[in-house]
Amino acid sequence: MAEATIDNPAVADGDEGGVRRRDFIEIAAVSFGGIGALATLYPLISQMAPSRDVLAESSTEIDVSAIQPGQAVKAVFRKQPLFVRRLTPKEVAEADAVPASSLRDPESLEERTKPGHKDMLITMGVCTHLGCVPLGAGEGEVKGEFGGYFCPCHGSHYDTAARIRKGPAPTNLLVPEYEFTSETTVTVG
Repeated sequence: MAEATIDNPAVADGDEGGVRRRDFIEIAAVSFGGIGALATLYPLISQMAPSRDVLAESSTEIDVSAIQPGQAVKAVFRKQPLFVRRLTPKEVAEADAVPASSLRDPESLEERTKPGHKDMLITMGVCTHLGCVPLGAGEGEVKGEFGGYFCPCHGSHYDTAARIRKGPAPTNLLVPEYEFTSETTVTVG
């Protein structure tokens, strides 16, 4: 057996390089502290997650089968207005005739719609200037100079593809994340 020296305290405890009792106690204490910290932090962090009612409103399903060409309807998505518009072939042709490079916020109609559904335009109904709700989605509402939407608060005019054409709004109406779950149903969000 080796002699205990000042340079080799492990030998003084009767241990020649193995795990000491103190090492085990330190590892156990750190592990217990870590588990305690997780047990304390988990409820604090998990309470910040969205509640079930918020998650239920995080997506909206819309039946678009009743929307006729040239008609727009209003829906609600995350407590904000949502415009769903079925474009006529003439409106699609007019939107395609405008070069995207000539627009303030250059986007083509094809970029704003889903493949195979170029006639179905879904946008948030919130003006990008100050958050007003533009007119044009309801029956008999003013549609502005370009036949799309008109924000009467400050005079922003949008075309049939909901692209800003005139007025103070800096960008087009926002197109939310959406997908066609069937030929007649759209899930937004």
